Amino acid sequence: MFDSEQLKQVDPVYFNIILADDMDVTIQSRNTGDYWYLHCAGYPTEGSCVIFHKHRFSHPYHQHGRGNSLRQAIRSVQNHDRWQMNGRK
Repeated sequence: MFDSEQLKQVDPVYFNIILADDMDVTIQSRNTGDYWYLHCAGYPTEGSCVIFHKHRFSHPYHQHGRGNSLRQAIRSVQNHDRWQMNGRK
């Protein structure tokens, strides 16, 4: 489960926060407009999460990866934004 300290790591300046609770975080990057759904899987560790991604609101999510923590998942999203904005190859 995500606790309140972990949820505070989601920067409301960087992200449009759509939903944030103890199991799920749905955010939109203000830089790229991409949508991200971070789901707390609780396995193999309590804070592990699955990262889902989509480019448009009307598109379905696809699995983008996994994170050992919410912080790591957010860094993965920000790294993807940097890659996207620097002209992906």
